[in-house]
Amino acid sequence: MAASGGDQGGNPPRDAVTGSWPAPDFDGGTGFWSVPDPGTDTIVAPATPAGRGGVGVLRVSGPDVRAIATALIGTLPEPRRATLAAFQDGAGEAIDAGIALYFARPASFTGEDVLEVQCHGGPVVLDLLARRVMELGARVARPGEFTERAFMNGKIDLAQAEAVADLIDAGSAQAARAAMRSLQGEFSTEVRELVEGLTDLRVYVEAAIDFPDEDMEILASPEVSARVKQINARFERVARATAQGRLLRDGLNVVIAGRPNAGKSSLLNALAGYDAAIVTPVPGTTRDVLRERIHIDGLPVHVVDTAGLRQTDDLVEGEGVRRARGEIERAGLVLYLIDSSEPPGAAALTAELAELPGGVPVVRVWNKADLVHGSAPGSSPDELRISATTGLGLDALRECIKKQAGYEQAGAGSWSARARHVAAVEEARRRTGEAWRLLEARSSFELVAEELRLAQRSLGEITGEVTSDDLLGRIFSDFCIGK
Repeated sequence: MAASGGDQGGNPPRDAVTGSWPAPDFDGGTGFWSVPDPGTDTIVAPATPAGRGGVGVLRVSGPDVRAIATALIGTLPEPRRATLAAFQDGAGEAIDAGIALYFARPASFTGEDVLEVQCHGGPVVLDLLARRVMELGARVARPGEFTERAFMNGKIDLAQAEAVADLIDAGSAQAARAAMRSLQGEFSTEVRELVEGLTDLRVYVEAAIDFPDEDMEILASPEVSARVKQINARFERVARATAQGRLLRDGLNVVIAGRPNAGKSSLLNALAGYDAAIVTPVPGTTRDVLRERIHIDGLPVHVVDTAGLRQTDDLVEGEGVRRARGEIERAGLVLYLIDSSEPPGAAALTAELAELPGGVPVVRVWNKADLVHGSAPGSSPDELRISATTGLGLDALRECIKKQAGYEQAGAGSWSARARHVAAVEEARRRTGEAWRLLEARSSFELVAEELRLAQRSLGEITGEVTSDDLLGRIFSDFCIGK
């Protein structure tokens, strides 16, 4: 789309079609948003979604907020008190009237002076107000920059900052509650208590280094053994909770695979609760990948329907089979559907299953059980027997999916977590285990102390006590602008 030129103040140009103003420059060399000095810049962005609404919110943060508020409203509002005001342009003409909220530093979300303007929610009104604020010296905020400033100014830690985005993106009530627990600091508290436990253990190791004549007595004391047990128990609890939190946030990829006409699309429709896929008696109807997102007791499940696996000379169907095999390789779980009414021979089924990639969990699901009378395949404990058309066995299938994912319904002890959190906890746990192994082998205590230090460092990456600009760039670039 063509864009109009920027103004004399150096603000970014608006889109010529939509009239909206874009985010600041994207650094194509690094792949991350360029980061101006947060100590000198004042930023502005709408906090409400783009489009038409009853109320729009514009947020401003930075050192120039007081001057901007005075110029926009005519006075500086009393801190933390809603003030009815007219918002004026440079000529003194009213742009709109609404509510102004001023938060004086450091008692604000970002830790800086913050002004929130609540106006009528039309895109033109918000655009005019934003342009006026930029004329007064602000620039457009980068994605996540308000939350980033809250982190940089010590208002929240990195795990809490990520929980802000997770709460916004939550796809279920359980995921939202878990994200809120992380935002309130439950996850961070657990991590810090782990760090404290490792610190206490390091005290004993350092004492053994400083007093080598008494090292055996120090490290053989009941206190050391008790602390190690406490640390291991806490690691177990945190690792389980972070794994559950990652499932709540990212979900499980489930691929429905099998021969043509096994009922894969019917199963997708049954799980989704509506006709998401076309179902016909003609083999090969599904030729592309179909995706649906469902929830099973709060667990997000990304269900993928694929083309029937068979040899074919049809170019279009052949491409569908190729894509199906690609989805199977990336799956977290494969439901391999088998037609109970026309069951394959044992040798043929074994050969089909052998073609599936190793390392991907596979559950054999015998479909069309309603068409089979008497004893039928799929009755053994390691297989499922269902009917996608009547609903027979679907509850058992849902339970099987949860079990395969290792999912436990979210409770008071769960919180939102990401892949990097899981990796950091596992690395810290591995380092701690190595330290204990070295202790038992009476190896160099300096090596033991180093392993414990590295374990603490891994945990520090979760809360941001140990971090890098590269990591921050990746995290906050995924946020929406205005948050």
